[in-house]
Amino acid sequence: MSRRPFIPKVVTANRLIEGDVVYLAADDRWVVSLKEAEIYEDEAVAEARLLDASRQTETVVGVYLADVTPGPDGPEPVHFREAFRASGPTNYAHGKAHEVL
Repeated sequence: MSRRPFIPKVVTANRLIEGDVVYLAADDRWVVSLKEAEIYEDEAVAEARLLDASRQTETVVGVYLADVTPGPDGPEPVHFREAFRASGPTNYAHGKAHEVL
């Protein structure tokens, strides 16, 4: 039985206070734009970054790895759930969702 090839990933979470969807950037900042997220193409590196990010319980909650594909302007979501999360809140026009309007 062969293993599936590793799909590139980003670390994502929700900011603890505001609840905003955030992504881990290469300089260890949490950013709101998926385009600024660091892409991990190595499974061991992705798991190590996930572990580090998971320890930031005073800043973020719900930390996990999300599948992405490298795009011309940065990471792009592979699954609908991540595309939906990247678009921002939908309960009223503000934040990232408002910028798209």
